[in-house]
Amino acid sequence: MRRALVVDDSLVVRNYHISLLKTLSFEVETAENGAEAYEKCLQNFYDLILCDINMPVMDGYRFTKKVRKLDDYEKVPIILVTTLNSEQDRKKALLAGATLFVVKPMNFDILKKMLEAVS
Repeated sequence: MRRALVVDDSLVVRNYHISLLKTLSFEVETAENGAEAYEKCLQNFYDLILCDINMPVMDGYRFTKKVRKLDDYEKVPIILVTTLNSEQDRKKALLAGATLFVVKPMNFDILKKMLEAVS
């Protein structure tokens, strides 16, 4: 079974993303911020990471840059899902190493198409 990590400081958003991913047969773990997510990545391997940008402790940009330096995570799809919607935010996300940048809310069809694109 494929494993996904959902990183968001909002419990509501985490639960929403969990439900979407479980529909696509993912086993899902969660983290509330980038620092917690990074520790999980050191201990486990995930086939996909969905991550917010604006979070306390460590934001999504820093988390993405840091996790991309781990050998196992050089090519793992990291999708930054955020309320930020400027071209500057999109460029910053891609420069940090994000595979895709998506503006919230993300629905099932969008997620499915993104996963097909990065698989």
